Amino acid sequence: MVNLEWYRTFKAVYETGSLTAASKALFISQPNVSQHLSSLEANIGKTLFERKPKIVPTDYGKLFYTQVVEPLSKLEKVEANFNAACLKKQLPIIRLGCVQEYFQAVLSERIATIDANLILSFGRTKDLLSRLNKGTLDFVVATRLTDYKSLVFEPVRQETYIIVGSKTIDTAIFDKYVSTKDLENAEAWLLSQPWIAYTTDLAIIRRFWQKNFYKRPVIKPYCVIPDINVILKSLKHCNALTIAADYLLEDDLKVVWSGIAPTETTLYLAYDQTRVTSDQVKLMKQFCC
Repeated sequence: MVNLEWYRTFKAVYETGSLTAASKALFISQPNVSQHLSSLEANIGKTLFERKPKIVPTDYGKLFYTQVVEPLSKLEKVEANFNAACLKKQLPIIRLGCVQEYFQAVLSERIATIDANLILSFGRTKDLLSRLNKGTLDFVVATRLTDYKSLVFEPVRQETYIIVGSKTIDTAIFDKYVSTKDLENAEAWLLSQPWIAYTTDLAIIRRFWQKNFYKRPVIKPYCVIPDINVILKSLKHCNALTIAADYLLEDDLKVVWSGIAPTETTLYLAYDQTRVTSDQVKLMKQFCC
């Protein structure tokens, strides 16, 4: 295998025209320069320089230089940039877990503002908190609490759930029921509509129903999609309904109903205080709220 230092030495000798000057440029001894050149010439089977009173490249040496100078210059530039980055303030590496929808809607726009190197993991809160407890994540934006005794949960945001649908859906009858506080018929209208759910257990829809109608919903979704962004995109092409967090709503979707009272969920920044610093906690609280 060819040693890249041989190529660097060849380039330095070629450009300086001197073994002595090359040794000074590379911060190595002159005998090492001579050894590098001899090893390179032995490896490629060609003489690269004529050893006269002044070292002169051979025709093959000139051709060889034109072939290697560009890739070597690129490597040296990479090395210089890397060294410059290492001289700057070392940024902490933080492993953050959160649901993908929250990252895309809220955190993705803030990536350039955080003084940290983030390694993101997406998944459901239950799985992410399990990883946090095992130490494979540093922080999790959690939608629920757990009984892991080592974890701290600090509230960072409130999200409100609303019923949304396509802009084209006709809600005039439903709006009338709501305005007259006829909740029985309002519920009947909602139940008559097609629904897209996030999970088969209808967790989010169930919470909204309990908050507003004080019972479980009798809904059989015609489609279950485990990605709220895909659900919202699908709503633009059909007259189905779903329930989503308010910050996910786009202008081309319609707020059908926010409910009698807000259906809210607290988002928490979860972490193990024995594994992270107070500065990291402060940094992540500013980033995630």
